[in-house]
Amino acid sequence: MARAAAVRDEGFGALVTYSRKVFIPLTRLCRDVCSYCTFARPPRPGENCYLTPDEVLAIARAGEAAGCREALFTLGDKPELRYRAAREELARLGHASTIDYLAAMCRLVLAETGLFPHANPGVMTAADIAALRDVTISQGLMLEGTAESLTARGGPHFGSPDKMPAARLETIRLAGEARVPFTSGILIGLGESRAERIDALLALRGLHRQHGHIQEIIVQNFRAKADTRMAFAQEPDRDELLWTIAVARLAFGAEMTIQAPPNLAGSGFGALIAAGINDWGGVSPVTPDHVNPEAPWPALTRLHDETQAHGGILAERLAAHPPYLLDLDRWQAPGLHGRLREAIDTHGLPRVDGWRVGAAMPVPALHLTSARQPRDPRVAGALTALSRGEPPQEATVTALLGARGEDVSAVCAAADRLRAATVGDAVSFAVNRNINYTNICFHKCAFCAFSKGKTAAELRGPAYDLDLAEVTRRTAEAWARGATEVCMQGGIHPRYTGQTYLDLLAAAKAGAPSIHVHAFSPLEVRHGAVSLGIGVPAFLSMLRDAGLGSLPGTAAEILCDDVRDSLCPEKLTAGEWLDTIEAAHQAGLRTTATIMYGHIERAEHQARHLLAIRALQARTGGFTEFVPLPFVAMEAPIYLKGRARPGPTFREAVLMHAVARLVLHPLIPNIQASWVKMGEAGVRAVLAAGVNDLGGTLMDESISRAAGAAHGQEWPPYVMERVIRAAGRTPRQRDTLYRAVPAERMGAGRNAAPLAAAEQMPPRRRQHRVLEVIERA
Repeated sequence: MARAAAVRDEGFGALVTYSRKVFIPLTRLCRDVCSYCTFARPPRPGENCYLTPDEVLAIARAGEAAGCREALFTLGDKPELRYRAAREELARLGHASTIDYLAAMCRLVLAETGLFPHANPGVMTAADIAALRDVTISQGLMLEGTAESLTARGGPHFGSPDKMPAARLETIRLAGEARVPFTSGILIGLGESRAERIDALLALRGLHRQHGHIQEIIVQNFRAKADTRMAFAQEPDRDELLWTIAVARLAFGAEMTIQAPPNLAGSGFGALIAAGINDWGGVSPVTPDHVNPEAPWPALTRLHDETQAHGGILAERLAAHPPYLLDLDRWQAPGLHGRLREAIDTHGLPRVDGWRVGAAMPVPALHLTSARQPRDPRVAGALTALSRGEPPQEATVTALLGARGEDVSAVCAAADRLRAATVGDAVSFAVNRNINYTNICFHKCAFCAFSKGKTAAELRGPAYDLDLAEVTRRTAEAWARGATEVCMQGGIHPRYTGQTYLDLLAAAKAGAPSIHVHAFSPLEVRHGAVSLGIGVPAFLSMLRDAGLGSLPGTAAEILCDDVRDSLCPEKLTAGEWLDTIEAAHQAGLRTTATIMYGHIERAEHQARHLLAIRALQARTGGFTEFVPLPFVAMEAPIYLKGRARPGPTFREAVLMHAVARLVLHPLIPNIQASWVKMGEAGVRAVLAAGVNDLGGTLMDESISRAAGAAHGQEWPPYVMERVIRAAGRTPRQRDTLYRAVPAERMGAGRNAAPLAAAEQMPPRRRQHRVLEVIERA
């Protein structure tokens, strides 16, 4: 058991999952005659052989109302081959077989509820499996055992053709060929020996090694039931169950989910965790275990308490396990992809709150507490390694990003202690203005709701291209309102050249010669350089000499090309982004660093991004801050097409800030929160998780608003100070490079007049007449 638990920890740590399900017994008829079964029964006069569609929906809707996510269809095996009543009823229902009717009911539940079906219909053909694959996210069939004595005369499976091990193994093999996430396992205590249990486990392991499709192995203990031929058979004791769980874990290794039903293990079922399980299976708050009605499900509160008492962290899952949801193209029918992406988080577990980035809604409680030792050994090891100054590794970062339950508090507390020790209690902010000079862009980034082009005409707002005089006016207005910075970015306009960016820079400086111009993403820099036929370093030198103060580290998204190929295939590669930023640093231009997360990437991509930023900072020291940018999904094309998740969960968003603090220390001292995306309540949460900066007042935010964010366009200085003080911290106004701000600038910001109405110019052929613009200004 000790070795098995250690192996489990390698793959799952302290995480113990369960599926909140509703049990739908489509039919109790079965052609098999197992000696221990009370689920199957013959037709009864006056009773239907099958649940009607209305009955199926009633059960499913009751489950949905109780928070269930899985509709577990269980039923007898091919009853129409034994009972005429079943054949006749199927004909009346308009179906040729039980499997055909099952597929229809799964489709009905999918159409009418938010539940995801899982089906256990017994032995199946390849056609059966294929029909169900379109309407379920997983299927299952217990192998139960391979011992010949089980099907011999006098054995529990005698006279049950669907319990022949060869037939069941063939079904499991066919499911692998069809790429169906599959549940299987063994039933112990039927008279088999320990060696025969191992034979059954190894048979399943062999199939999994061929196809990789077995998502969980159930170790289920036989329970004697009254009114069966095995009513007085001896049940396996706790030690037999523990031994078999441990052997299953050792046979399948760290990555396989090993499950044992808690309702069959008796009191103190949490002890099974010590034998190597990481999953409790399906637990229903609505329906009984129809297969084992004498053993009621534990209440979900008891499941939580028992798991916690034995060192585990309880987390909900869907009927399909995370590896089979993080690779939808391989494992799930295309028609289910959009709904599944809507339902899962970055780690393939269900979203358990309704929070959305940028939405005007309450934030879920994370119950952040004072520091304590993490339960998950992976999280504990990661925090210990970082506290010792060891360079972070990908596994370290992914462990921290995956923290759940009380371990979230441990990670956030560690990040906040580090923040206090390195930068103190001050929370800084800048008074600035965003100027997005055009939303016309010839790139087709899948996440962008801001850009306008021939393929984006339906998105928010008309296309525009600011006149240089308007750039000058907005900059002058920003200076009058106390700004020390204008941040300028825009779409990649097909007619823009490097000279256009120089003109925009000159126009801004004409409006306020002393203002810091923070402008031009690496994508714009490379576009400008190419258009002039010069190298990136040369163009950066031109921009610097013309007055550019620093660059925003946007267009980074996720610095992994396998993600970028789907998210922004026409943009820079990860290497080109890093090279451009490094060139800026070498030219004496400081930059920010960003990550946009919560869309199609996985945790390992987030980790690689953080490590790439850290490695570049170690070489150049040119980053001023790191800014996590949670994906705003509401109007994003990739989300509207069902091809992305709806942004990070609140837990993930808070953890990203905390993990950034821990991983980027001591190289990047400033971790910034985007109030536009997190909102005031979200800002309060991340201020307790390592954040020390709230960015700029913005004055005129448009990119997040275009994507659906609803947290406003400006947080003037008095709002910044109120929010910071409410969090128990000290506000500090800064400039772009984190220097002190003159009193005159601070006074201007606190006595600012309302913004004048902004003019958005329609697209036109731009004329480069910078001197005339400057003279008019």
